[in-house]
Amino acid sequence: MLEVDISVAHLTIMLFGMLIIALLSGLPLAFALGGTSILFALLFWSPESLSMFATKALGAARSIVMVAIPLFIFMGVTLSRSGIADELYEMAYRWIGQIRGGLAMGTVAICAVFAAMAGASAPATVTMAIVALPSMRKRGYKPGIALGSIMAGGALGILIPPSVTMIVYSLQTGVSVGHLFIGGIMPGLLLTALFIIYIGVRCLIQPDQGPAIPSGEKGTLRERVVLLRAVILPMLLVIAVLGSIYTGIATPTEASAVGAFGALVAAAIHRRLNWPTMWDILKEALRITTMIMWICVGGLWLAAVYQAIGATHFVSGLIEGLPIGPWGIIIIMQVTFFVLGMLMDPLGIIFIAMPIYIPIILQLGFNPVWFGVLFIVNMEMAYLTPPFGVNLFYMRAIIPKEEVSMLGIYRAALPFILIQAVGLVLVMIFPAIILWLPSTMM
Repeated sequence: MLEVDISVAHLTIMLFGMLIIALLSGLPLAFALGGTSILFALLFWSPESLSMFATKALGAARSIVMVAIPLFIFMGVTLSRSGIADELYEMAYRWIGQIRGGLAMGTVAICAVFAAMAGASAPATVTMAIVALPSMRKRGYKPGIALGSIMAGGALGILIPPSVTMIVYSLQTGVSVGHLFIGGIMPGLLLTALFIIYIGVRCLIQPDQGPAIPSGEKGTLRERVVLLRAVILPMLLVIAVLGSIYTGIATPTEASAVGAFGALVAAAIHRRLNWPTMWDILKEALRITTMIMWICVGGLWLAAVYQAIGATHFVSGLIEGLPIGPWGIIIIMQVTFFVLGMLMDPLGIIFIAMPIYIPIILQLGFNPVWFGVLFIVNMEMAYLTPPFGVNLFYMRAIIPKEEVSMLGIYRAALPFILIQAVGLVLVMIFPAIILWLPSTMM
């Protein structure tokens, strides 16, 4: 038995050593996952083992849950081109801009609304960086508050449903994607509130961080009331998608079709829907969908290889043998998620870690929906954590280097990472924050 364990340990080190080398070489994540899996199979098994990869890819393609991914991505890309963000920001600017830090607080709130429509981090982060950042910088907002509010608000896109990351988690673990979606609502609102409170308190203590706009710029009461119509379309779209899932009228996959159609209607109402724009939307949605699908396939291949060498039982035995109790195991898992999040995309982490962790979670008696939302909250930190935080690089791509250095972007993210950590601790201590709404679903 000892010899088998040592052999599995060596194979585990070799497998992940190959994966790390592939990632450090600059290969895209999908190629790193898939290429490592195929190379490992050829080195240690026979060419006949490659048929396993075709079977896994075909099984993923047949999953009805996967249909929701391209539809939610199409929805998010369409909404980012629809002009909704511009109207929402104008409304926030007029209503709360005269409060210290009001523009940054409004940015976080708009990101939360965008998250409930887009299903990913990129649309809200990039759109608000283009729409809100110039306005905040023009009015004297410091980079820490301006950049941090956009990056942290954008990260809500993977937590507030619909979430593509949650769909992939469901695909790998078998947990209901509808329960995951509804379970993410309260934690998403909690983190939104924590971000806004932090911005408000900091700008109250340090007024230079987020100066109030001149009262003359807020407009008349009638103008501000008219601007409230900006929330009508987003709210209708959110209610249509999440309400249909919550009430049981539609499955998440069916709701994704409702959302995609609603996004087209929103773009048409804002007079942004024409053939050139539609062509750009389709190309961008196809590019993102293809990337995610290949990551899913590569992740499934790596998970299959990992399970085939018996490493799942080996690692499970190691973790369960630690004298730290169930909650100690949960904490260790969260730490590993955080470390992995600094190095790779959340989708890759799902395929690497969940085949090992989910059986342990079930054996310890923890709820897999609760654990899944914990994972997503942890991955929010990954979007802001150096060196490979995705939102950090979105900011780098948009902001000229002479205005803010990469170190300045890292510093802007740090307070919001700590707030996300506080949110993670809260949902760990109080599981009802996640589980109450799913328990009331029809």
